[in-house]
Amino acid sequence: MFVTDIRKEFYDVVVNQRVALFVSPDIDALCACKVLQALFHCDQVQYTLVPVAGWQDLGTAFMEHKEQYQYFVLINCGANVDLLETLQPEEDSVFFICDTHRPVDVVNVYNDTQIKLLIKQDDDLGVPSYDDIFRDDEEDEEGDGDDSGNESDGSAEPSGKRRRYDEYVCVCRREILFDYEQYEFHGTSAALVMFELAWVMSKDTKDMLWWSVIGVTDQWVHDKIPHMKYVTDIATLQRHVSRHNHRNEDEENSLSIDCMRITFEYDLRLVLYQHWSLYESICNSCYTSCSFKLWSINGQKKLQEFLADMGLPLKQVRQKFNSMDMSIKENLREVIEESANKFSMKDIRVQTFAVNFGFKNRFLASDVVHAAAALLENVEKDEMPTDNFIKALDCLSRSNLERLHLGIDLAKKKLKAIQQTVASCICTNLILSQGPFLYCHLLEGTPDVKLFSKPLALTLLCKYLLKAFICSTRNKRFCFIRSFFGRAFEKAAESTSSRTLHDHFDTSGKSLQHSIMGCDHTHISTRQPVEGRADQSFCNVCLL
Repeated sequence: MFVTDIRKEFYDVVVNQRVALFVSPDIDALCACKVLQALFHCDQVQYTLVPVAGWQDLGTAFMEHKEQYQYFVLINCGANVDLLETLQPEEDSVFFICDTHRPVDVVNVYNDTQIKLLIKQDDDLGVPSYDDIFRDDEEDEEGDGDDSGNESDGSAEPSGKRRRYDEYVCVCRREILFDYEQYEFHGTSAALVMFELAWVMSKDTKDMLWWSVIGVTDQWVHDKIPHMKYVTDIATLQRHVSRHNHRNEDEENSLSIDCMRITFEYDLRLVLYQHWSLYESICNSCYTSCSFKLWSINGQKKLQEFLADMGLPLKQVRQKFNSMDMSIKENLREVIEESANKFSMKDIRVQTFAVNFGFKNRFLASDVVHAAAALLENVEKDEMPTDNFIKALDCLSRSNLERLHLGIDLAKKKLKAIQQTVASCICTNLILSQGPFLYCHLLEGTPDVKLFSKPLALTLLCKYLLKAFICSTRNKRFCFIRSFFGRAFEKAAESTSSRTLHDHFDTSGKSLQHSIMGCDHTHISTRQPVEGRADQSFCNVCLL
């Protein structure tokens, strides 16, 4: 059931209890976790934090903790499946689910005893009414004598409400739950939901506000929400930022060396440019790279024309941003915007937030998103996923700026790898069309292929590849991003009796447990082999 009063129905319930906190490894979930941890620390709530990367991890974690805990909080996991059927908990177990994934499973919506959904109901969830899904046993018994042809007479068929629900699911899988034009995007940021809980309780701090800003920005960076939804959430956050900035603070505190100030501003759609050189940022940002088509010779010429139009010396453009002349940096955004408009890049300006820690450290919200994601999916060292999870969580705190800077350095390497892979795929025509799908097969031995076995890195690569393909082809029918490959791949695996692992909270991601040969399914529209290996995880099975 949906929680209508998040303080009364959620926080006041768990504040005197021991809580198991299961958190998905994505940046929005990390930020929501930080906000909730801060609230728990204020009220001395005992909790155990467990990172869960997929359904198998969630099941294992629940089995390990179900005897010690009655209350479980799930962040960005659990909403889009029948959770009680998946975990088989005792009747006294209660699950509070704050999840952005869509669609929300209808069984979770209408379970009013064990499932509590911390989800904004103003999101377009498209949940049907109870009567459209379930019917009473008495009603079903009266209808048993009718030969409607809609239900089987076999004794193995479920009865009552369960039969009605099964009929509904059969229809929903074709028409409603997997209408991806409607459910293509995620819901409201989990971090924003948790921050509004803190605000209701008058315990919100600037740190909590900054974490919620990062959570919303993560949804924009990874294209999880439409632009209008992002603008709406930004407007909500802007009001909170103004409220915090206008609180009565003494002058000494506001000017202290470790003070924190959040500002709303219009900035450039250039990734990490304040921690990189302007040239590197332009070359490795998806927006500018695709606009110029930098994988081509003509694209490189356009880039040179763009730099010449701005009138910036190449020496200044190629050195670190912090080392550029102050006279150039003062008007840099206006100069870039003016030239960008001449080169048909009218959307180079974006609404965002920045934070200043004292007088030296300044970060855009997108900078922190990329840094935390790079730490979370770091493949340079052979470390456990839990270790990377903790490092990514730590980099969100202003007391760990060294770790944040390390994440920024890793993010630069990742963005370079993505740009080089995209350029290679476009130039060698590795993006192929199969009916309604586009796919790109990264062969074993491809540079940086290990990096793309991680979901966030692969997501950025796929979005980048799709936009680059759109810019390089005249056929614009591919300009809409669809995420129904997960369901199509699942059906193809069933029809070919192939072993696959559907272990990701995002249903569009699948991992191959066994090679699929000779796929012939209408949803995929291909007779060519689709191959993959379990140790390559996402990288061979995610279509654009």
